[in-house]
This record gives sequence, C-alpha cells and structure tokens, in this order.
Amino acid sequence: MSFIARCAELARLVWRWLRAPFWFALGFCIAFLVPYTLYLDAQVRQRFDDLSWETPTRIYARALEIAPGLPLDVPTLRAELEAARYDEVTGARAPGSFMRDGDRFIISRRAFASLDGMEQARRIEVVLQRSRVFSIKDIESGKPLQRLRLDPARIATLYGAEQEERRVAKLGQMPPLLVSGLQAVEDRNFKHHRGVDAIAILRATWANLSAGHVVQGGSTLTQQLVKNLFLDRGQNFLRKGNEALLALLIEARYDKQRILEAYVNEIFLGQQGGQAVHGFAAASEFYFGRELNTLRAPDVALLVGLVQGASYYDPRRNPERALGRRNLVLQQFFDTGLIDEDELARGKASPLGIAETPGLPRNRFPAFLDLVRAQLKRDYDDDALRGAGLSVLTTLAPSTQLAAEQALQDSLKAMGKKQEDTQAALVVTGARDGEVQAVIGDRAPDQPGFNRALQARRPIGSLVKPFVFLVALAQPQRYSLASIVEDAPVSLPQPNGKNWMPQNADKTAHGRVALVDVLVNSWNLSTVRLGMLVGVDRVRALVESFGFGREINPNPSLLLGALDLSPLEVAQLYQYFAADGHALPVIAVRGVLDRDGRPLRRYTTKPGAGDYVEASRLVTYAMQQVNLRGTARAVGASPLAGLNSAGKTGTSDDSRDSWYAGFTGDHLAVVWVGRDDNKPTGLVGATGALRIWMGLFDNLPTRPLDLDLSHGLELAWINPESGQRSPADCPGARQLPFVAGYLPQDEQGCTMERLREWFGGEQQ
Repeated sequence: MSFIARCAELARLVWRWLRAPFWFALGFCIAFLVPYTLYLDAQVRQRFDDLSWETPTRIYARALEIAPGLPLDVPTLRAELEAARYDEVTGARAPGSFMRDGDRFIISRRAFASLDGMEQARRIEVVLQRSRVFSIKDIESGKPLQRLRLDPARIATLYGAEQEERRVAKLGQMPPLLVSGLQAVEDRNFKHHRGVDAIAILRATWANLSAGHVVQGGSTLTQQLVKNLFLDRGQNFLRKGNEALLALLIEARYDKQRILEAYVNEIFLGQQGGQAVHGFAAASEFYFGRELNTLRAPDVALLVGLVQGASYYDPRRNPERALGRRNLVLQQFFDTGLIDEDELARGKASPLGIAETPGLPRNRFPAFLDLVRAQLKRDYDDDALRGAGLSVLTTLAPSTQLAAEQALQDSLKAMGKKQEDTQAALVVTGARDGEVQAVIGDRAPDQPGFNRALQARRPIGSLVKPFVFLVALAQPQRYSLASIVEDAPVSLPQPNGKNWMPQNADKTAHGRVALVDVLVNSWNLSTVRLGMLVGVDRVRALVESFGFGREINPNPSLLLGALDLSPLEVAQLYQYFAADGHALPVIAVRGVLDRDGRPLRRYTTKPGAGDYVEASRLVTYAMQQVNLRGTARAVGASPLAGLNSAGKTGTSDDSRDSWYAGFTGDHLAVVWVGRDDNKPTGLVGATGALRIWMGLFDNLPTRPLDLDLSHGLELAWINPESGQRSPADCPGARQLPFVAGYLPQDEQGCTMERLREWFGGEQQ
C-alpha cells in the first residue's frame, strides 16, 4: 500500500472516531453560539446606537466681575481665585493659574460657558489700589479692559444613581497628543486589528516575563472598552471569551473613531470618596483643574499612564509611583515619534503639577444650596436635576460667603462660653439686585440639616418699625421726619379683656419727640402711637405685599414686631430699602445651561415701580442716623462709619432673639442670633447680631451708601422740639430731608432757645 493510500485510510479512521464529536460541536455552535452571538450583537447595538452617559449636574458660584473702580482688595481676589481652584504659579501662563506681585495680579483665565455665550481663555493683568480695582489689561494685546469676568467656582455637584463624574467630549476637542499617545501606549495596532490583537498579546506576555511583573497589557482599546461598558471585573475564561467576542462584534459594526470616542469618555481614571471619575475630560479637571486643551505633554502622559491602574498610580496618594509611570509614558511618546528629545527632557524634569485640591468639590455651602433647590423646584424636579448634565449658575459670592462664615464664628466665640448653645443665621444679598451672595444656617456653617436662615421663623422685634414709618412718610401732607409725636404710656384693650401696655426699653416715656428720633432710639410707645394713627391694617397690608404667603398678625402688637419671619424673609423686606424704594425679589439662581453650554433658562428680576421712593429714602436716612447715634451707634463709632450704612436693630421679648439688618451701597446683610429652645440669650440686637454684621463688613469690600437727597427731596433746618423750621444757627437746630413741596410752613426764631442755652449754661 502506497504512502498516500495509508494516509487516506488513517484519515478515514480518524474521521470515523471524530465524526460524532464534530457534529456535536457543530450542532452546539448552531444551537448555542449563534443565538448567543446574536444576543450579544443586539446588546452592542442597543448600547452603541444610543450611546449616552449619565453626567452630573454642576452648580457654580457667580462669575466674579472686575471693572475699574469696583471695591476689591488682595485677600478678596485671592479668595475668589482659590475658590475657583486657580493655582499660584510663577508666570501664570497656563489657564487656571495666577501670579501676584504686591497689588498686581497676572491671571490666566480659563474658557467657560456663561448665559451670554462662551467666554474665551485670556491672560490679563489686574492692578488694585486702595482696595479698589485700579486697572485691567489684556496682556496679549496690551489694551485696557473696561470689564472682565472670571470663570466661576464650582460649589456643588448633583450626581445621579451611578455617582460618576464625567464630561463628555468629542475627539476633536481633545489634544492630538492625547489621542495618538493613548494608542501608542495602550494599543499601537488599533487602526489595523479587528478587536483582538494576537501580536499584542504575545508581545505583552514576553515583556511581562522579562520584567518579572506586569508592565504591559495585551488587551486592545476595544477590549478595554468592553470591560467598562459590559463586563464585571472578574478574571476567568468565560469572561475573557465574552470580552473577545464583544470586541469583535463592536469592531464589525462601528468605525474606529466611534469606538475611540466612546473609550476616551468611558475609561475609569480616578476616585474621590463615592464619586468615580470617568473619561479624560473629567480627569483633567479632577487632577489639574484645567480643560483638556490646556494640558502639556507631561500632563497628557500622566493621564494616559493612569489607564493601566488609576488607584495604583494615583498621583495624590502615590506621587513617586505616578511620576515613574508618567516618565515611562513620556519615553514611549518619544520612542513612537510623538515628541522630540527636548520635549522629553523638559517633561521628565517637570513636577507632576497636580492641583492641591481634587476637582470634585463637596457641597460646601449647604444652607445656600437649600435656597438654590427651593428656587429650581418650580421648574425642575430634584431627581430630574441629578445626573442631567446641566450647569446651574448661581449668585453665590465665595469671598462674601467665606468672610461671613469667619465673622459669625469669630463673633460667637468672642461672646464666651455662656453663649455656647446660641445659634446664628445670616443672609447677604446684593443691595441693588437682590442676588443672594451668602447664606449661613448654623453656627457650624458647613453643617447640613436644619437651615435657620430659611426655616427658623422668629419674632423680628423692632425690625418692623421702619415699615411703620414708611406707611406714615408715604403721606407727606401729614407726616415728615420732623413731625412731633407723643412718647407716652399706651393702654389698648385686647380680645381677652386685658389691656396691652407696652413699654420702652429704658422704662421711660420721653414726651413730645420728632419722628426721626423715635426710629433712631427705637422708642416703642411713640411707635405704637404713630402706628395707631396711620392704621395697623395699612402696616399689615404693606408687610403682606411682600408675598410671604401666610397671614400677618392683625393686632397692634405687629407694630412692635410680633411677627415671625426667617432671616431670608427679613432680607426680602429690607431689600426694598436697599434697592432705593423698589420691591425686588431675592434670587439665588441666574440661569441653567444644558450639556453643551447653551442657555435653557434665565432667571431675571424686575424691580417694582417705586411708588414710594421718596418715603423710602427718608426712612433710609433715619436708619443711617440709627448707625450714627442710635441703637446701632457702635457702627458710627468704628472705622465702618465711612460706609454711611443704614440699619436697624431688633430684639424680641426677654432677649430671646437678637437681630440686625443693615446695608451699604453694595451689600445688605441680615443677622439673627438666638437659641433653638427659645430660651433668653441675654443679648439684644446691638450686643449680638450687630457684632457679627460689623465683623463681616470689616473684611468685605463694599461701596458707601450714597443716599440721593437731591431728587424729589429737599433739605431744611428745623427745631426738633417743635417740628418747625428754624435758622441753621439756632441751638439744637437740625437739618432734615423732606419730600419736595412739603416743607414745614411755620418758622420760629431762636431767641428763647439762646436764652435757655445761656441760662442753662450758667446753672451748670
């Protein structure tokens, strides 16, 4: 038998032996593998045809606006830059960095999306002088700028169910070195293989055996993507088989660009607490605080190096290990011709350049965020916001918030151990726009939970008195600041048959007094008499017009502050005076941007018509006198006197609540101090809340209150004892503003006053 015949006979014997297993295997493939492959293919198509990720909703502070002449000092500008995660670096050339030389700052602003469109990155010079902006200049063009906004600080993140930090980016938005470098390090044959690369597996096996440990992986980028999108982290033959099959299916259906774009947005690159960082765009912000297109070669190398093990090479926890990995990747960039020798040397010599704080800020300002959620609730369900990829642009001013927190904590500490159980709340708004710049709801400002600024409604005491005066002064034919009212005992019957008999704080009746002095000294008896004359119902209607949505106390006790409001609601009341007699709602959100930075909603406010502007200015003038010589005279006796601020103290019965509301040309701040159990604190407005207010404005750049007394008002000298006009040189004569056309008609000389002064002087 020939050799060929013997081979054929052997083949027939082998086939007879293998025939059953072969047909069984073929049947298995047809019955199981084909349906299974079709099932996997359906999963791939379902995932890739509508490829989308859950991205968190990010909440931002307001963008700091800088213009020549605006109040701004070095500590405040530094606080704003640090809140926005700017790094202080010599030269400040990379976006997200700054350099300071005395009062001169070089700032490389990042690009950012605003309600007005994209703001481009630019390098600027800001010069401060005497706590104001002296000049702004664009360094590249050398031209002066009249106005500039810095990118806002990210203050909170609303994650969806997956707790994933991610910024979806297109390949065209990424540095070319990142795209090519990723392939050079992780999958050099990416453009040519069909999902699985046998040569890469052999090469990785040899490299790992030679090194004695794992230094290189054999998986393709497509296989790595499969691990992230479809599979768990287990290591077994079934999983590896699924991985290879899925990779082949993906490569068969989708082009390389689609696969690579999915990879760069999905890959896991870090962790902070419960938040996982996915994709290179999010990783750039997390590690460097910068956009991807601003990264240098060593920065790109670090991110690419993290693909092999984000936890193992974490640059914050393991900087030496991360440095070694980065330099190895830089070497691979050089070996594949992506960078030259000089760039390799510079890259290896540079530090890691990691931002000091991670780019995933915790929700640091819980009281303010409560207000943001309350405002957004009208348009967005809270669950719908989470993971929606929106950008919420708020009104918070980080420097103001931090200054308020410091003032509150320092002042409470200075009050001693007797006040350890005392709580406090604070609200700061823009005087003219009603934008909420700071909110504190607890003496521990970062403590979430019961938010006293929004939820604690307490009796406001004498804070209501300016509104009693507003009702009166809105009738200039009857009342002016010079009008005389009796400060004498009052007894009013109550529904229960008893009489209501209020008293002044000093237990003294002061007789006939000018209206301005009633508010300055916060006398109760004359305030009640005035309120009864103008009508309690009119005062009540005025307070109700601010829209608190509940019934206001209809009794005469309203005139002395028997009215429970939260600090935010008090801010809403006093915003009327701070905005020069225009009703203005307080807001915490300016607008919302979609995933692509396009405006979805704008929140704007429209001030009221200003029907009682002149009367409001008269009340504001009286409140300026409160700060100069009245119940808040500590302000006038301090360096803050130059702010010409206006304000009012308030104290509830038995000193259970201490209040102060005051404003300058730029800021309104309302402070409350009290106890949650409603026990007396022993503090009045001037010894509790006012101290915190003064501590804040000691460190808050703000413009003085420039009260306009020239339009609709006129000044005249009066005798405060009679309310009549008087020569300016008469003893005790005082100059007061009046609504134009309503000056006192009667005028008296000052002969008797001078005689009284002379004889009084001799008697002394």
